[in-house]
Amino acid sequence: MTQVAAIIGGGVIGGGWAARFLLNGWDVRVFDPDPEAERKIGEVLANARRSLPGLYEAPMPAEGRLSFHSEISDAVTGAAWIQESVPEQLAVKQKVYRIIQTHCDPAAVLGSSTSGFKPSELQEAALRPAQIMVCHPFNPVYLLPLIEVVPTGQSDLAIVERAEDILRQMGMYPLRVRKEIDAHIADRFLEAVWREALWLIKDGIATTEEIDNAIRYGFGIRWAQMGLFETYRVAGGEAGMRHFMAQFGPALKWPWTKLMDVPELTDDLVGMISDQSDAQSGMHSIRELERIRDDNLVGMMRALKAQDWGAGALLKDQDQQLSAQAGMVRQVADLQVGGLTETLRRAVPLDWTDYNGHMNEARYLQAFGDATDRFMEIVGCDAVYIASGGSYFTAETHIRHVDEVHAGKVIRVETYCAEGAGKKMHLFHQMFEGDRLLATGEHMLIHVSLETRKSSMPSAQIAENLEHIATAHRTLTLPEGLGRSVGWK
Repeated sequence: MTQVAAIIGGGVIGGGWAARFLLNGWDVRVFDPDPEAERKIGEVLANARRSLPGLYEAPMPAEGRLSFHSEISDAVTGAAWIQESVPEQLAVKQKVYRIIQTHCDPAAVLGSSTSGFKPSELQEAALRPAQIMVCHPFNPVYLLPLIEVVPTGQSDLAIVERAEDILRQMGMYPLRVRKEIDAHIADRFLEAVWREALWLIKDGIATTEEIDNAIRYGFGIRWAQMGLFETYRVAGGEAGMRHFMAQFGPALKWPWTKLMDVPELTDDLVGMISDQSDAQSGMHSIRELERIRDDNLVGMMRALKAQDWGAGALLKDQDQQLSAQAGMVRQVADLQVGGLTETLRRAVPLDWTDYNGHMNEARYLQAFGDATDRFMEIVGCDAVYIASGGSYFTAETHIRHVDEVHAGKVIRVETYCAEGAGKKMHLFHQMFEGDRLLATGEHMLIHVSLETRKSSMPSAQIAENLEHIATAHRTLTLPEGLGRSVGWK
């Protein structure tokens, strides 16, 4: 049964929450009195559709249903998760909670996107204080995994733990805040940087662009994959954190920052910051900046995934979950009788496209290579077998490019085993978007001993599995293009 999430407040953050839930298969109901809410959320969702699925090598679940409601009661009735993202005014939030709790399931998660208020403040005068907690996300919510989960002593821990489980299932990282505090954890760091940046601008030391460059070309990338303390531990060299603290700890007494002071936000200072920001970024629309941001985040996070590190490790874990949920074939016993073998189903990620705006030829080869790897796994040539000293090496490849495909589109590969005897494995892949043929890839592979690096016979089990599939495929119509060479009609 499809689960329902209610989003109360459909601005930038609420729209991001809606996209995260929708693309993870939840039905989403939105309440927002803004007459432009449907358009704005539609634009955010369009960006999410082109970026989020490309983080994963496995297909995401079918998208949920999105609906808009004029009454809070209609949105929250029967919802398993209710996310409040209304303006940062405590009285407004408390009023909204009373309306929500009059109509919602008492066991539903009721999270707030507040970046500053403590949950105990939100719980004041609530019908059921134990149900309310802070679930503070980071923009864009549909890509960034961190959620600061802040309960109080009154909180129902069963609801809190269920919320954290749901967040993990959606590929997010719930960070339980041990004690409530204004602005939680992450925004307190951001506030410190923001205060110092204001002084640097006011004192004429740097412009908005120069400050941003200092972050994005330096420690920002470093922090993205290692955080603060681990970065400093590495900076301490072989002697580690103790050496770092001994060497750099005294600097904390030096008057480097104006952290405990903040410039008055006069009209002149606000104007200076605004003018500099316009000069820096005014040539791009907000949507263009969002797409640039998303492209960069996807590229960084996919790179981290290749290293199984930081946010990339979360993606790798969710890839495995998504593959299991999608029922991707893993062994011969899972194959359907009388059909081709599906060896790949995934979205085209942003970093697979080229200057023409479509998937480039190298990525066709990568997709077919991934399909070959999956076929090898199905017949038993998996990581364990390869570790034992046997594998298949590709001896010859021929790819036909039939049609183009763009980022965000879901492709699938069906594989025909033309030969599976002795040392040879002859595969013919067909790539589709829906029913549209995009390309074919023909591969001849030879079984090899990894010890001698020479051709050898596969194990008896692999030989049997290959023959089983090849025999079944010989009863099918021969795929068009099998055996074709360049220019051959």
